Amino acid sequence: MLWGRESEQAAVDRLLGKARAGSSGVMVLRGDPGIGKTSLLGYAESAAAGLRVLRGAGIEAEADLPFAGLHLLLHPFLDRLPRLPQPQADALRGAFGLGPAAADRFLIGLGVLSLLSELAEDGGLLCLVDDAHWLDHASADALVIAARRLDADGVALVFAARDPGFPAPGLPEVRLGALPPDDAAQLLDATAGDLPIGLRHRVLAEADGNPLALVELPKSLGLHPLTGRLQEAFEHRADALPSAARTLLTVAALDGTGDLETILSAGAELGTNAAGLETIRASGLVAVEGRRLQFRHPLVRAAVQNAAGEEVRLAVHAALAGALRDPRDADRRAWHRAAAATAPDEELAEELESTARRAAERGGGASASAAYQRAAELSVHEEDRARRLTLAAEAAEYGGRFDQARAIAEHACGPSVEPDLHSRLMRVRASSYYGMGLLPSAHALLSAGVDHLAASDPQAAAWLLLDASSLVWLDGDRDMAVTTARQLAGLRVPEEDPARPVYQLCRWFAALALGRPVEGLPPLPEVIAAAQEMASLDRRGLLLVAGLGLAEPDRQVHDLVTRFTSAIREESRMGLLPQALSYLAGTQFALGWHADARAHAGEAVRIAVDTAQPQWAERARRLLARLGAIEGDEAACEGFGDAQALLELGLGRTEAALLAFEDIVYGRARDQMSAMRVVPDLVEAAVRCGRAARAVEPLAGFTEWAAILDQSWAHALAHRCRALIEPAEEHFTTALALHTQPFEKARTQVLYGEWLRRARRRVDARTPLSSALQTFERLGAHPWSARARAELDAAGWVTPRSGARDPLAALTPQERQIVQLAGRGLANREIAARLFLSPRTVAQHLYKAFPKLGVSSRTELAALSDL
Repeated sequence: MLWGRESEQAAVDRLLGKARAGSSGVMVLRGDPGIGKTSLLGYAESAAAGLRVLRGAGIEAEADLPFAGLHLLLHPFLDRLPRLPQPQADALRGAFGLGPAAADRFLIGLGVLSLLSELAEDGGLLCLVDDAHWLDHASADALVIAARRLDADGVALVFAARDPGFPAPGLPEVRLGALPPDDAAQLLDATAGDLPIGLRHRVLAEADGNPLALVELPKSLGLHPLTGRLQEAFEHRADALPSAARTLLTVAALDGTGDLETILSAGAELGTNAAGLETIRASGLVAVEGRRLQFRHPLVRAAVQNAAGEEVRLAVHAALAGALRDPRDADRRAWHRAAAATAPDEELAEELESTARRAAERGGGASASAAYQRAAELSVHEEDRARRLTLAAEAAEYGGRFDQARAIAEHACGPSVEPDLHSRLMRVRASSYYGMGLLPSAHALLSAGVDHLAASDPQAAAWLLLDASSLVWLDGDRDMAVTTARQLAGLRVPEEDPARPVYQLCRWFAALALGRPVEGLPPLPEVIAAAQEMASLDRRGLLLVAGLGLAEPDRQVHDLVTRFTSAIREESRMGLLPQALSYLAGTQFALGWHADARAHAGEAVRIAVDTAQPQWAERARRLLARLGAIEGDEAACEGFGDAQALLELGLGRTEAALLAFEDIVYGRARDQMSAMRVVPDLVEAAVRCGRAARAVEPLAGFTEWAAILDQSWAHALAHRCRALIEPAEEHFTTALALHTQPFEKARTQVLYGEWLRRARRRVDARTPLSSALQTFERLGAHPWSARARAELDAAGWVTPRSGARDPLAALTPQERQIVQLAGRGLANREIAARLFLSPRTVAQHLYKAFPKLGVSSRTELAALSDL
């Protein structure tokens, strides 16, 4: 029976009910040691009638072994891997050492998702993970990724973890506090009802509502003064054991896996025997089931470890290393040897380096980093130490542990470090700042690298400047742009150098970012095309594909980005996918394919969050906010100034819109590109609220900037702005002829129609206004379609709602993606692999989509338009 946990039990019951109904849910139980987390897991298991139950736990001794926790949880079900989408099955095989290495933690997490979904197929699944704070980072990452994406899978997933530990942002949490006084008293009376009244009051006071303390402290009263420290109580109970039994208990505590054969073998080396096992079992501190030994509570194990002296711990680790003779235990053996080492040992350092390489190949970046760091500590030679620390920093950065990577790299840097390692450490530091969203700091490091390389290796410096330019593009900081422009001006890249198109593209970008004339460069389209020929499937290649954001958004660019995105999916390069999806969504937005842009931007956000890339999550959210502004969704725009300003303009709140746009243009030292992109909106807001004079200066700057850029979309907007200021009909007609972006063209059509109506040319106004209304309705741009409809009404024209609708408009973004792929003939497993879902979730989305579309089979999907 659980005292005082009625609300928590009810939450567990709701979770189990969802799993039985074919839905999914997640819960993270957090609280202090002994507060009742494990007991609640036990309640969940006892209440899980009709569900398959899966139990696992984090083990402190295996916290540096990649996927140890995941293997413990899932190894009985590896025969199910052939039923998973192939990339996910291969990723899990690689993680568990059963096939070629799969170094992408996101794909491994998707494999976990699909395997849990597969195990839930026969009536639902309850998956319990205790001591999640001790999970190795690779296992924790994979389980959190799976948890975030559970949907229609029939899985209830419950973690129990101390706080701090096991970061799981976005997952629902239940925090366990102290028991209420009445419940604490009832628990104490039920377990130690014969205590004298004075001791009873002291136990209640010292336990402070902690259930484990209420149960265990009374057992220790005769051994030591009541201190209120539960761990000390366990230490005293262990101290009361005979010496041989204490030694065996220490072996079990430092082993951590509970494997009885290993524990007894190591214990024999230290002079213990089976009698010691019986003694510690009789103490109640451990339980033995079959060939496994388990501590009564994690605090017991911690107490035993804490009580052992340094000399004993060293001897026990050495004995455990000697007991692990199986080649499959090579990594555990290396760690025990390292724990027993007291001086540099090159042979052991090499062994740990091998452990680190295996961890990295399997996607365990954090585990690899820890092994490289310990190998560096054991290195005999300084150059080996520096090399291993560099590898440790790179592994931590790859694993998304950006603060740790930066700290290691900063520690490793020094005057004696050779140039190649120094350059790698600098890149790690910049990448870490970049990954944490600290773009100015990353830019400063890249700039320092450029200064260092400019004279000796201009090609390498040019590539670093591409990285620096991308940070300017993302952050929009003018000081960063000035620094990059200065370094570009001083760099000398020979004509025959392969990196010259990259150098020229960066120069173009710097000129546009600062609003400066471009001198001595080929036309921008030629430079972009030449640079794109150098693109490969990496971050720099994606920058070239996007042309640093300077490429004209047309179908050719869309096809190129689509090919790159598809290749990244096929090669499972999940770290690159948010960037590729953001570019793809941006191009689709410009082309007027708003539903597809929303789906891909939403996917970019989810994957960026799962792969610890906040800057790309933010970029995709910004696009979603702009889509929300166009559709009149105020909640979607919150926190994004440019989107909120556009929303105000669309809703006719032109004074507020003008102030917001002026704040963007003048309020912060932004680069010219960021400011220039909102000037056409500012001009419209100023003219519509009778403040045309405030648009003159920004428009002059935009006109010059558009001339430098020399792209159709920019010229079209410049002519639209001039039509509003002058006004002149030829500017409207020129703008309409140049427009390549449907939403912007429709806006120009509305403004032109308004101008025509005011000129009493109502018949002429009907055509642009009707065309604009049709576009706005297709895009779901409700404030703008209302404005076009009002203008048509004012012109005396009847405006029935357009019958031309997107046949997939009723679907959610994810349903839309699934239906489109199903319409192309892909099976559920293929769709799941492509969209990083479980096959059951795909099936459920199709089940919901069919009635919305009025179809009853997959074959009918191909006949729908716009697939």
